[in-house]
Amino acid sequence: MSTAAAPVRSGAVLADLLPAARHRYAVDAALVLGGAALTGIAAQIAVPVPGSPVPVTGQTFAALLIGTALGARRCFLSLALYALVGMAGMPWFAEASSGWSMPSLGYVFGMLLAATVVGALARRGGDRSVLRTAGTMVLGSAIIYAIGVPYLALSTGMSPSAAVAAGLTPFLIGDALKAALAMGLLPATWKLLGRRG
Repeated sequence: MSTAAAPVRSGAVLADLLPAARHRYAVDAALVLGGAALTGIAAQIAVPVPGSPVPVTGQTFAALLIGTALGARRCFLSLALYALVGMAGMPWFAEASSGWSMPSLGYVFGMLLAATVVGALARRGGDRSVLRTAGTMVLGSAIIYAIGVPYLALSTGMSPSAAVAAGLTPFLIGDALKAALAMGLLPATWKLLGRRG
């Protein structure tokens, strides 16, 4: 007797595997709220970087994982909720900060766009193999920096090169480690579920 699982339809993300039949909207709402909360919790895993107003956090990793797991629409709503509630005063940005005036707020906006793009790529199989996951995570990280670093320069008056030195260079090794973790975690999850696409 064969125990192989039937492949998931093309375009599925991990959240689509949850049974939801009659309660899809409730499940989606819980996923959106859970993604925002997970990002807020991961943001509290923060290590200050000497000479930079931007700490190393777990929030970028959480945002990119949420993107792959939830897909573009749900993760956009989740990260938009995270950003709006944090700007309104909830202390769940990095180091329990909140508000509009942080020099690192550009990274939050970058995560919103990056997670949405990563979610769209996941629907196209961007999280099903090690190489695809690597490309997906690198692109997501690049989007975060493409918004976060210029915002950092504008909000602090730093020169572009100083903003790169303070807001990009110190984080590259950590991002490589996060990408390596995702490269192992996501394809393994799909393989464990027996549903490679």
